[in-house]
Amino acid sequence: MQRTLIIDALAATEAQASITICGWIRTRRDAKEFSFVELNDGSCLGNMQCIVDAGTTAHAQLDQAATGAAISVTGELVASPGKGQLWEIRAQSVTVFGLADPETFPLQKKRHSDEFLRTIAHLRSRTNKYGAAFRIRSEAGQAVHQFFQSRRFSWVHTPVLTGADCEGAGEMFRVTSLEPGDKDVAADFFGRQCNLTVSGQLEAEALAMGLGRVYTFGPTFRAENSNTPRHAAEFWMIEPEMAFADLQDLMELGESLTRHVIEHALAHCESDLKLFDSFVDKGLIERLKGMVAAPFARVSYTEAVEILQKCGKEFAFPVSFGTDLQTEHERYLAEEHFKKPVAVYDYPKEIKAFYMRQNDDGKTVAAMDMLVPRIGELIGGSQREERLDRLTARIQELGQNPEDYWWYMDLRRFGTAPHAGFGLGFERLLMMLTGITNIRDVIAFPRTPGNLEF
Repeated sequence: MQRTLIIDALAATEAQASITICGWIRTRRDAKEFSFVELNDGSCLGNMQCIVDAGTTAHAQLDQAATGAAISVTGELVASPGKGQLWEIRAQSVTVFGLADPETFPLQKKRHSDEFLRTIAHLRSRTNKYGAAFRIRSEAGQAVHQFFQSRRFSWVHTPVLTGADCEGAGEMFRVTSLEPGDKDVAADFFGRQCNLTVSGQLEAEALAMGLGRVYTFGPTFRAENSNTPRHAAEFWMIEPEMAFADLQDLMELGESLTRHVIEHALAHCESDLKLFDSFVDKGLIERLKGMVAAPFARVSYTEAVEILQKCGKEFAFPVSFGTDLQTEHERYLAEEHFKKPVAVYDYPKEIKAFYMRQNDDGKTVAAMDMLVPRIGELIGGSQREERLDRLTARIQELGQNPEDYWWYMDLRRFGTAPHAGFGLGFERLLMMLTGITNIRDVIAFPRTPGNLEF
């Protein structure tokens, strides 16, 4: 089918005698002498106005097509006399692919709540807000790949099915081929318990110890019964790992990646970002520009705790050395104290995972979290423990079996080297870019406790 995308038709530099566009009707207004039809094909926020003269074959072909119907229009691209649009199409022929019953089609020309649109997630990409959100998601994904490829990272694909628990948290989905009631793990498909991965980090570390610089970008899963606007059972993670790198290198990488994606969105998603700036989060674009206008702040965990303790603000969760920072603490640091993104580093080892490199003070590890306004933690990472004796002792200290990580330990036995990596929640990055406050609205088909529709 020969057709022109609406984004390209709207950007035309001259009139065209014949052009064909396809899309879904956003609005149709019938007058005595003609009908106005607004079409959108998802390629951009803008619609193409089509003028279909009454009494013509094209008007007869339009027939009962109303809001939601899928059609194609062939006609002349001409300058539009209306405000806010350069071009319109004078229809010569219309093809109707599929009608939408106006009595039952749920997306009529009115504002729908996010809660309602989640119940029809299969249709919500046809709305302005969600079309814009998913286009920004696409562009942000492209920006991630461009960033790492430009720095000579290899994109690697780590397993979704795993027998290891990266975080030691135990909040994992089990995958089984056993019949209901059968508990003999030895008879299962792999002969042992299998789970959906919570992270590709451990495998990415192995690949980094041969390829040097790698990153994963794919789905991860948490069986965490948490009904909050920031958590989902299935989400996407960006996880780079670098050999011959330390914590300083990691903070530079996290800052540079965040800056690159913001700058890419500002350059390539202007109209979609303006929609969110106008209707979702006033001042969004200026805030994004401000985030890339100056270097990010950096502060040790110890200093961050002192700042929070002395700020005079009452927090729901008291702050003291050895406690993990909560979202309210993270947002205070990024939004009120530093007023820009900030990397907090050198956390107490008791609140961090076994694989993080222990510092010489014996109390902290070379870990860092990058905090951004409105979101809190965007990135969490560390220099990895490359010393076999330290890693073994830490695994045992946490009550885990080093034998379960035999291959991970091999990386320390055969040519160990300093290395570092982080995890960035892609959906949180999108929430930062759009001002959307619920993770369910930056994922096309969210998976949350009790929700497995679509």
